[in-house]
Amino acid sequence: MVKVEIDKNSGFCFGVVNAIKKAEEELDKTGQLYCLGDIVHNSNEVERLKAKGLITIDHEQFKKLHHVKVLLRAHGEPPETYRIAEKNDIEIIDATCPVVLQLQRKIKQSFDNNEPDKTQIVIYGKLGHAEVNGLVGQTHGTAVVIEHAEDIKRIDFSKSIRLYSQTTKSVEGFSNMAHQIAEKKGGNDFESFDTICRQVANRIPNIRNFAQQHDLILFVCGKKSSNGKVLFEECCQVNPESRMVSDVSEILPEWLEKKESIGICGATSTPRWLMSEVADYVKQMLGQDE
Repeated sequence: MVKVEIDKNSGFCFGVVNAIKKAEEELDKTGQLYCLGDIVHNSNEVERLKAKGLITIDHEQFKKLHHVKVLLRAHGEPPETYRIAEKNDIEIIDATCPVVLQLQRKIKQSFDNNEPDKTQIVIYGKLGHAEVNGLVGQTHGTAVVIEHAEDIKRIDFSKSIRLYSQTTKSVEGFSNMAHQIAEKKGGNDFESFDTICRQVANRIPNIRNFAQQHDLILFVCGKKSSNGKVLFEECCQVNPESRMVSDVSEILPEWLEKKESIGICGATSTPRWLMSEVADYVKQMLGQDE
């Protein structure tokens, strides 16, 4: 019999669990709630909550709303969002992750305590990512976002540099970036702050260990998940027989041939129920359904 195992360390992080809990509590009471952006980067979970009455909106739609309730997801929002809410009499249900909230405060404090023409705030993260937009907003849009080595040239090295990280980036990647900036800066007036969420960061060694234990890895993840792309790459590095799927419809029968052990894991945005669905489907394909 082929072993089919779900990774016990995969699935929603605390921030996502909290956001979904707050959404479901309001939906159970009123049957309708607006959410600014996808509550989680997983279309299956978004559809599940949509069926319960969650309406996903973008920032342009948000500006046109009045006298309603809007959930802010775990990624966080820039100050402008709160100003619009106050102006339009929108009640905010704030599900910003505490780790993200703490980072926003650190960046705002650094921006407020330093002169913009003398200090450059740099964020290691994905340009345009919801969390990063919220972080840049703490600096009135002046922070520089870098993700790759070639982005370093956009930093103004004539200024003091303060480097922070998007909470879901890899510790290794941040360390490499900080080292390159320090070398170019010559060690003068440069500070780096490791602001990576350890609940997320610890998943890398855990998922590498899990991936090594199986002949095939089915990594269940939404296509929009930045964290998912990072974790899937880690799986591929230690196990070339790793496949990313968003749901059971993408699983090919030939993947399962001659496999004695199949591991199922996912991102911080992957719901547990979806990984269980994949496990049940795989067992059914193998003729092991109970």
